[in-house]
Amino acid sequence: MSDNLAALTAAQLSDLYASGDASPVDTTQAVLDQIEAHNPTLNCFCLIDGNSALTTARESEARWQKGEPLSAIDGVPVSIKDLTLTKGWPTMRGSRTGNPDGPWDEDAPATARLREAGAVLTGKTTTPEFGWKGVTDNPLTGITRNPWNPERTPGGSSGGASSACASFMGPLHQGSDAAGSIRIPAAFAGIFGHKPTFGLVPNYPLPGHIGNLANMGPLTRTVTDAALMLNILASPDSRDSMAAPASAQNENYLNALDAGIEGVRIAYSPTLGENGWADDDVAAAVAAAAETLRELGAIVEEVDPDIPPVRPIIEVIWAAADAWLVDQIPAEKHALMDPGLLAIAEEGRKLSV
Repeated sequence: MSDNLAALTAAQLSDLYASGDASPVDTTQAVLDQIEAHNPTLNCFCLIDGNSALTTARESEARWQKGEPLSAIDGVPVSIKDLTLTKGWPTMRGSRTGNPDGPWDEDAPATARLREAGAVLTGKTTTPEFGWKGVTDNPLTGITRNPWNPERTPGGSSGGASSACASFMGPLHQGSDAAGSIRIPAAFAGIFGHKPTFGLVPNYPLPGHIGNLANMGPLTRTVTDAALMLNILASPDSRDSMAAPASAQNENYLNALDAGIEGVRIAYSPTLGENGWADDDVAAAVAAAAETLRELGAIVEEVDPDIPPVRPIIEVIWAAADAWLVDQIPAEKHALMDPGLLAIAEEGRKLSV
């Protein structure tokens, strides 16, 4: 186990808090030190609130000392993506068109559940403007970089979260995903990301341009930590009328980790019909993963479904959505925006219903 508290997983920290061998205050300070040391290079946090984090950590420490933690992640540092409402902090969505003065008086469901669980909110992570693309740079905060190679992107749109996670700026990071915005950055940064089933994690307010395509989920360094975080995120919230019923949100996802995959049927398609454009080394890695699943007891069947190209369909949806989004912003502010977003919005305006 590492001597650096910032490098530990949420599960490890929870055990150490329970035994008294580590404290939320020391852990939070270690994470803040890590952010201070590496965020100037990686630019994964657009807002850091050390004073609030340490105050929350002290409250958590008192609960652990009494044996009364609010949850298994009480006192564990967590970041919030800058598309997600957080009471007391501006949610700028990577854009210079918003008002940093707020008012910022409401938590999104994900933020609220994490706060209620005693998690230590350290700050907000970067996103491309309004989460519009799969790399993370924006006109407000600039370029976010990959800790494995700062000349590369950590992906997007939860790129700040993936970069922070991979560089030990806390074990738990909240993201959102409509078309890969958790999964892409998780892959780019070598961490674990999960887009939950629609409705499992309540979402509010829904992004006006993509609606319920976007789901909230965890980015972590281990699957166990993702299960811990999902246990908290998958909780009811009356503001989301399409969320799963409470009866579907009572599962302990940790219980599934040791169940194994013996007999699970998995269809593996190297091409997905006419959509197989992966580089050779990526295709080889996926094939190796399929073989590993087979060795673990899964029934893996290679299939070749008749699926036409899907990218043109996605591009139409995205262009139309971004056209609507940009048109909600006063024209005099368009010069402040990402030129790429403006360009795809212009393509969207050419579409007919």
